[in-house]
Amino acid sequence: THCIELILETKLSIKVGEKEREMLGPTTKATGGIEVAGLQFAYDGQPPLFARFNIDIIPGSRCLLIGANGSGKTTLLKILAGKHLVGGRDVVRVLGSSAFHDTNLVCSGDLVYLGGSWSKTVGSAGDVPLQGDFSSEHMIFGVEGVDPLRREKLIDLLDIDLQWRMHKVSDGQRRRVQICMGLLHPYKALLLDEITVDLDVVTRMDLLEFFKEECEQRGATIVYATHIFDGLETWATHVAYIQEGELRRCGKMADIHELKSANNLLSVVESWLHSESKLPKKEPVNSSIQSRGPGPFNSSPFRSARHMAYYR
Repeated sequence: THCIELILETKLSIKVGEKEREMLGPTTKATGGIEVAGLQFAYDGQPPLFARFNIDIIPGSRCLLIGANGSGKTTLLKILAGKHLVGGRDVVRVLGSSAFHDTNLVCSGDLVYLGGSWSKTVGSAGDVPLQGDFSSEHMIFGVEGVDPLRREKLIDLLDIDLQWRMHKVSDGQRRRVQICMGLLHPYKALLLDEITVDLDVVTRMDLLEFFKEECEQRGATIVYATHIFDGLETWATHVAYIQEGELRRCGKMADIHELKSANNLLSVVESWLHSESKLPKKEPVNSSIQSRGPGPFNSSPFRSARHMAYYR
């Protein structure tokens, strides 16, 4: 049996043996997890956000992605979703395929990203809801190739009224419809970026229980970035804590020694963030991935490293 190896600095990873995979349940089907090896990334004109970043997330796990604002959580999720080109084909692999190069990951529905940029395109035009008078039923049933039983389960789970008029509903109701549409097709890897922030506590807990069933019964892999930690002590299987683009903690929830005494994830994360705030800010690192200066070729809109899936 292999154990989880914690490699501090930027080379932390989760490694698991066959015995732990068997613990996921008899119905679990391992479909490949998420592997990041030597990730380097910087936004134009900015110092590197990630430098030699590594993480492995095993199939069937529910990994909490934790960190302060600006630590790199959203950027990492977008990279995992194939929305940014980074290095070679083997730098970021999801379900055994290159996250950026294998467009079938997203097109097939095996890889699903639900986050800020996604929520601004479903029933919305940016931050403004579409003004057409159409119902939630029209949107949900407009998704093709869906299992009717799964659709009915999600509608009931999210307590969606099919007669809701999408230009009149609240932000929370609109978010329910968006989440329902995003989950209609069975996924193998799901990336969540603060997606439950507009939901009431009952709907949020029901949705988390649904995600847990998806992992235990179908072997799906979930990475969930959030600042809301209520009820997550027993929900998550693993945790990854990012500080200024570096993976500082990574491993099983059961191995977090602070939780054994506090038994409250919120207070544990709060102590981590307080400790982080007292540290000196990281100095900019000279790197070959430092963005080039402005130029007519570099500033061309056709030079973008974003995958077309970014605009889906």
